[in-house]
Amino acid sequence: MLSRTAPPVDPPPPLPHSRGPLSSAVLAVLRGEPAFRADPAQADQYGDDLQLALYCCYELHYRGFADVPDDREWEPGLLALRRELERVFERALRADVPAAAGSREEVTAELDALLVEPVDGRGPSWHLRRHGTLAQLREYVALRSLYHLKEADPQAWVIPRLSGPAKAALVSVEHDEYGAGDPDRMHSRLFADMMAALDLDTTYGHYLDAAPAWALAEVNFMSLCGLHRRLRGALVGQFAAVELTSSPGSERLVRAMRRLGCPQAAIDFYDEHVEADAVHEQVVRHGVIAPMLAAEPALSADLVFGVRGSSLLADRFGDALLEAWTAGRSAMRIPLPDVATLAGSA
Repeated sequence: MLSRTAPPVDPPPPLPHSRGPLSSAVLAVLRGEPAFRADPAQADQYGDDLQLALYCCYELHYRGFADVPDDREWEPGLLALRRELERVFERALRADVPAAAGSREEVTAELDALLVEPVDGRGPSWHLRRHGTLAQLREYVALRSLYHLKEADPQAWVIPRLSGPAKAALVSVEHDEYGAGDPDRMHSRLFADMMAALDLDTTYGHYLDAAPAWALAEVNFMSLCGLHRRLRGALVGQFAAVELTSSPGSERLVRAMRRLGCPQAAIDFYDEHVEADAVHEQVVRHGVIAPMLAAEPALSADLVFGVRGSSLLADRFGDALLEAWTAGRSAMRIPLPDVATLAGSA
């Protein structure tokens, strides 16, 4: 059922602080200051400066930034710099994941591998389920908010780039992501409700300055694939990597939150994904990928690239979290304030 009440429009976030010459150059253009030259080829491909610069360029296609004119989205000089940033980022990803042969058998094997759950896995959801602390859970959620408060938006860009059964099936998954017509059940809304229950700021983009490069890179990869028609196969691969692996990870996070005594409002988001993504797994694999590759078999190699690139960045995200937590320090550039207890928790 569609809501009859118009919700308040979230204001765009403020511009973040720069982290080097590339992000300084982008932010200068966004503030209307004279542009200056910065060379992406000299930057760390996965580093804070390049990833923040790219994130800011992409954010213009989402909510934008406070006090930045909407027409800055298509500013030619900024688009030219974004293209250079994208080339550096994509080149690094293609160098760091095994090249795909592009066969249907390879696609099947890649997707089958995503469904294999280790008996004794390693990663943030495993750690949080076993012995993670409330502080670590809150950091995880705060960093994931960069994507989940815009959940399904990057993938929506691929809809006009598909046709026939693949388009119809992908729209059915997106329909669920957007609450099946109920704005209170939109996954981004459920995530915001979880943040509020964990005493986190639910403002869109609030944790951008606190997010390290490896948290930005995951979102940037989605935006890169979504905004380029030539990467439509990679975007579907990225979507598949998320949907095929989400259900068991969400179940571990539900168990982690119950162990930590979190209120039900904090649990609902991941509880929803345990069942929903188990269904989406089948729809994406058989309803989207199969007809897409039947119509355009040449997209097989890019689909595998999307799966492998997404998995690489997710692993780097997880490894960085666990490295920080194991060392007894915050994984965020700006640590969260301590919270003694949560309303409704045990």
